[in-house]
Amino acid sequence: MEIPFINIEELAERLETETPVVIDVREEFEWDEARIAGTKLVPLGELTRRVDELPTDQALLILCRSGNRSGQATAWLREQGYDAFNVDGGVLAWASSGRHLESGPNPA
Repeated sequence: MEIPFINIEELAERLETETPVVIDVREEFEWDEARIAGTKLVPLGELTRRVDELPTDQALLILCRSGNRSGQATAWLREQGYDAFNVDGGVLAWASSGRHLESGPNPA
């Protein structure tokens, strides 16, 4: 199965013009250190048991540190029937582009 990607530029545009569902599959300590505003944390190891938390009527934009874990998550979600896209380059690419990252404990 080919995994569809979106790049950081497209993610930034979507975050400015709509309210996309962006799922970060890193571990909580990574998310606390640096995250893109508006993302929802669902660590990869918890994804199968928390999948019911994800909307089925919207595209899911999946990211991690660099794109590897999010690629696994995207493939699995697509197998489950979700319209999921891997964010190419992940948080590292976002940071490298000079865009803002939040930090701190999960407010949820």
